[in-house]
Amino acid sequence: MEIGGIKISFLGNSGFAINNGKRVVVDPYNVSDGAEKADLILITHSHYDHCSIKDITKLAKKGKVGVVPADAQSKITRVEDVEMQIIEVGDELEFESVKVTAVPAYNIDKEFHPKSEGWMGYIIKHGNVIIYHAGDTDKIPEMEKLTGYAKDGNEFVVLLPVSGNYTMTAEEAAAVASLLNPTVAIPMHYGAGVAGTVEDAQRFVKLCREANVRAEILERA
Repeated sequence: MEIGGIKISFLGNSGFAINNGKRVVVDPYNVSDGAEKADLILITHSHYDHCSIKDITKLAKKGKVGVVPADAQSKITRVEDVEMQIIEVGDELEFESVKVTAVPAYNIDKEFHPKSEGWMGYIIKHGNVIIYHAGDTDKIPEMEKLTGYAKDGNEFVVLLPVSGNYTMTAEEAAAVASLLNPTVAIPMHYGAGVAGTVEDAQRFVKLCREANVRAEILERA
């Protein structure tokens, strides 16, 4: 998908590549062999299907940056030649033309992603294109603060988990999409044998469209 001159590719599970000349990759997991290397890798939390050393090693470009929460530090130090940067919820970082803000991601009524861990999603800004990668999360109160991103002529893309079990269900994710009113909503966290199915993604898209929110399933790159 291309929006506002930014190419967004789905890598499977919760993995995405965002490219406007600089390639930003979030949570790569079981990416295809021969995948293009990344200028910036963002990790939302330390679970194996989000912080995969095999995949980070495959995509890491020598001398470029990996951004991780503190509890993933010991894992990513095993990746050679990558500058590691620790980030916490609320931090803002700039990498050339890309601005990254860490936002909360956690479970409300499950124990898999406790708020106390400080795990995160990301707001990624390229000019007037704003991409929200929600990480592994339920529908949380902090999402209310993101409603303004759909205004002021921005292209606002939201990437939302739909699997249930460990994250929001398709129904809950559709409610978040309706709240945020993005340019387009894209489902994630499905189809990788971890949690979630293509049917979850399809149900999410159907519910979004019924609420007059544009939603699309991206084919895996």
